[in-house]
Amino acid sequence: MTYLNLFLAFFRSGMLGYGGGPSSIPLVHKEVVEKYKWMNDEEFGDVLALGNTLPGPIATKMAGYIGYRVAGFLGLTIALLATMLPTIFLMILLLTSLREFKDQSWVQGMTKGVIPVVAVMLAVLTWQFVQASKKSLGLKVSLLHLFAGVVLLQFLGMHPGIIIGLLLAYALFGPVKEKKDRNENAVRVREGEKTG
Repeated sequence: MTYLNLFLAFFRSGMLGYGGGPSSIPLVHKEVVEKYKWMNDEEFGDVLALGNTLPGPIATKMAGYIGYRVAGFLGLTIALLATMLPTIFLMILLLTSLREFKDQSWVQGMTKGVIPVVAVMLAVLTWQFVQASKKSLGLKVSLLHLFAGVVLLQFLGMHPGIIIGLLLAYALFGPVKEKKDRNENAVRVREGEKTG
């Protein structure tokens, strides 16, 4: 049953994710976090962040990781196939038929009409991540990260992978880790004094 659920979750996301990988992310979130509860919001955010640092389409990277996590290598294979099959099928079907109608106003209107819907879906997912960030980091730190992210990405043109790499390095080696290490050492010393 898990294999079927994996296939259905990623097949639905692939079929309805009009506009490429980024537009399917909210759909994957709905399936993986809300419907099947294979991971929580924080874990999904981590997978999304790491997926953005690697080359290639985000939808397939996420499907591969989530499929492997849920059901091992076979789960990885099923999730990848479910993600790619809709694209292959629709590319063959739509491109051959739309080539004849591409200049029609209804085709151009259909394409333009989907863009606002995808934008709203991405905005809702962004808002959910901001809410989760506010809970874990606090409002001030979350707003600072949000502002810094906009400046670095939009105005300075920095690659998202570099920003995520810097944040990971800070999380691993920054002052919070040093403080945690000091606290753990202090606890060990106290426990050693009690037993000694």
